[in-house]
Amino acid sequence: MKALCDAAGIACPDGIGENEICGMSTDSRTVKPGWLFICIRGLHTDGHAYIGDAVQNGASCVLVDRYAEISAYDGVTFLRCADTRRASAYLWHAWYGHPAEHLKLIGVTGTNGKTSVTYMLRAILEAALFRCGIIGTVGCTSAGKPLAGRAGDPLANMTTPDPEELYRILAQMVADGVEYVVMEVSSHALALEKLAPLTFEAAIFTNLTPEHLDFHRTMEHYAEAKAQLFANTRLSILNADSPYAERMRKRSVGRCITCGVTNGDADYTAEDVELMGGAGVRYRLHSVRTRLKLSCPIAGAFTVLNSMQAAIAALELGCSPAVVKSTLATMEGVRGRMERVRLGLGADFTVLIDYAHTPDALEKLLYTARGLVSAGGRMTVLFGCGGDRDKTKRAVMGEIASRLADAVIVTADNSRSEDPLNIIAEITAGMHEATPCTVIPDRAAAIRYAVENATAGDLILLAGKGHEEYEISRAGRRRFCEREIVTDAYEARRKAENSRETE
Repeated sequence: MKALCDAAGIACPDGIGENEICGMSTDSRTVKPGWLFICIRGLHTDGHAYIGDAVQNGASCVLVDRYAEISAYDGVTFLRCADTRRASAYLWHAWYGHPAEHLKLIGVTGTNGKTSVTYMLRAILEAALFRCGIIGTVGCTSAGKPLAGRAGDPLANMTTPDPEELYRILAQMVADGVEYVVMEVSSHALALEKLAPLTFEAAIFTNLTPEHLDFHRTMEHYAEAKAQLFANTRLSILNADSPYAERMRKRSVGRCITCGVTNGDADYTAEDVELMGGAGVRYRLHSVRTRLKLSCPIAGAFTVLNSMQAAIAALELGCSPAVVKSTLATMEGVRGRMERVRLGLGADFTVLIDYAHTPDALEKLLYTARGLVSAGGRMTVLFGCGGDRDKTKRAVMGEIASRLADAVIVTADNSRSEDPLNIIAEITAGMHEATPCTVIPDRAAAIRYAVENATAGDLILLAGKGHEEYEISRAGRRRFCEREIVTDAYEARRKAENSRETE
């Protein structure tokens, strides 16, 4: 007991230091006899209200914040601290044996690009013969082995896991002999102190555009949350093209390196940039010490910055230029990021799935995709906006879609507790009337409509869900795989066409 308290900076009352804790939980429903119940003041509920339930389930110790008014329970020890949420991270880290002390952590933060950068960097490090783990939106792997999250819930999704899960994952990675862990770091995780015990070997800042303002309220608060990462890292790699780079630099405590595609004063720059459509990108990475020709087959202007940040991190960590160059040149795309749905040789149109769910990401996606449309084809984008999230982006995304696409299909996308029709109305309020727009609230029906009506040369973009394989509505969370819906719709279309030909 005392070891846990010491790790979290909690005063341990005399006489209980040798008491053994059998387990811990922030959920009173999962508490078992001899466990520590940690009371968290959450965004929607307050754990202090469930102390009685935890005690009834066998809690022998309860951690509360210093201002909580509590009732005494026979045989139950109460501990107090200034911030139970922060203490929780330290407690779980100690519970799993301080795994981060045996790992080199690399954090990637920003609004867009986190997943791509982490996968590119992981690929380079593995090519350099390091055992790697990855933690992020698409999932977690340890030395190539997938790790289940949230007790194996296949519908779970969280960029940075909660402490109970995060430190368990890190402990598993230590057991698997992992050396480097490349992880996406969300602003929520930083603001909510999930990573408080961690020191990073390197941290990368990709960009910052409006997102999560339902939580952070202002861009200033959003930026400040992101900046916390750079106060706990030995090396900062910052996108100098972003107006928020200086904010990150001021918080950096270790060595700081800047990079830029448009900022020629950065430490690393991209020169002679070539955007080659479906063939990807090519450029020269330049610094005082480096002049390296790089290419990457992933399409899109954003690939330049993503790949150069992964390359810079790898070079600064000691990887050879040859390994960096060869790995990026053969890099495969990330699931749910400009991912092509394989329809077979007979298909005369293309379907791409992408995670773009912010105005900036949607705009970049559409600009990139325009160069992939076949002659005579149309570009149709299908998207929606999440419920119970930032409402200010809805009309903005509607305007972007109608300005850059040839046709738009507006549908649902994790409407949660909101009426999807209300969300759709807010999206279409920002759209240009001249652009054809079809509203189909049911996302599966909308996808089938897009496939059924595609003509030769068309490009269909399914934006917003990317790697996600679930849909959240008032009815709850259900499995929802866009790849399966597309392939089933195409197979039904093909059979219908064959039937008409034989009549």
